[in-house]
Amino acid sequence: MDKIKMTTPLVEMDGDEMTRVLWAWIKEKLILPFVDLKTEYYDLGLLHRNETRDQVTIDAANATKRLGVAVKCATITPNRQRMEEYPQLTEMWKSPNGTIRAILDGTAFRAPIVLPMIHPVVKNWEAPITIARHAYGDMYKAVDMVTEEPGTATLTFKGESGAEKTLTVQTVSGPAVWQGQHNTEKSIRAFARSCFQYAINQRQDLWFSTKDTISKVYDGEFKRIFEEEYETTYKVEFERLGLTYFYTLIDDAVARVIRSRGGFIWALKNYDGDVMSDMVATAFGSLAMMTSVLVSPDGTMEFEASHGTVTRHYYKYLKGEKTSTNPIATIFAWSGGLKRRGELDGLPELVQFGQALEDASLETLKDGVMTKDLLGLVEPGFQARGVDSEEFLDEIAKRLADKLG
Repeated sequence: MDKIKMTTPLVEMDGDEMTRVLWAWIKEKLILPFVDLKTEYYDLGLLHRNETRDQVTIDAANATKRLGVAVKCATITPNRQRMEEYPQLTEMWKSPNGTIRAILDGTAFRAPIVLPMIHPVVKNWEAPITIARHAYGDMYKAVDMVTEEPGTATLTFKGESGAEKTLTVQTVSGPAVWQGQHNTEKSIRAFARSCFQYAINQRQDLWFSTKDTISKVYDGEFKRIFEEEYETTYKVEFERLGLTYFYTLIDDAVARVIRSRGGFIWALKNYDGDVMSDMVATAFGSLAMMTSVLVSPDGTMEFEASHGTVTRHYYKYLKGEKTSTNPIATIFAWSGGLKRRGELDGLPELVQFGQALEDASLETLKDGVMTKDLLGLVEPGFQARGVDSEEFLDEIAKRLADKLG
């Protein structure tokens, strides 16, 4: 068959460890046989980020702004253990996702991929819960330090006008650890608008929660801006569509979410969204079945899996062992990016290919062929067999070829 032609490249961000291996296999087995793939490639593997002093991450993010669509492989964010594991690192580089999100100023929407043979741990959940995670600021752009002696920390803002504001953070009698974080009104407002517009597009209710009873000013600004945007811009459309927006404290929201039937969007600040998206993914089945798309106010989109680099499997792979690593979320990153590229460029055949890739992946699972992480989650009586990653991708490739052929 003739390969599907692309007119504009998308940004391809390669990553680390086992997900980097899967990334190459997915391209080889599921995309390149059918698509004349055009990408602008950036290697965001940890060692290459180190070599470029993380400039490659900035370049990839700026390329995404220019081309409008990106797909990203999972990457390592080094901690002290990783510094020992990779002694050639010159710095404990920041999260590439944090850098990219700061440049694109988008909102990360994460939703589980649901299967009929895997029921959520929360038995009353009937429909996916989408986590809308603010993707800028808070602790992900914070500065921190350790001090060893008694003393006082202050927070000072110096305005361009010359005016200053100073607050006493705390006075301590001995060693202490400190952190200063921020957000911007512009980014919070973009977050709110993205959430309301996404809810309208998906025809789903929107919930938003923070802890403004404790963080009265910081979280209070989030609450105020969301309410202002809703009342002035989105309320009429929400009411016309029969949609609901409401705010509640995050501890109350957690209780409501557990008691709910699902089928709504839950907007959260950066750290809350990071944690709760993992909780929702695990409760629905597996973090390897969680999609993630970063949406900027101008419509720029970056697609990725929600999980990490699967280090344990990678070291088995280096020993020559077969691994049964679940590639579904990474496949859906590629399919999402290709569909978006097709939509922007007016290429319906590319959109159809992306959908066919997703359908072939899900049909493989429904036929009982799956990676071993899912075997223990299927309902009793469902006949399933566990396969390694390569065999799983080959099974998807067969079904994809049938759909396209």
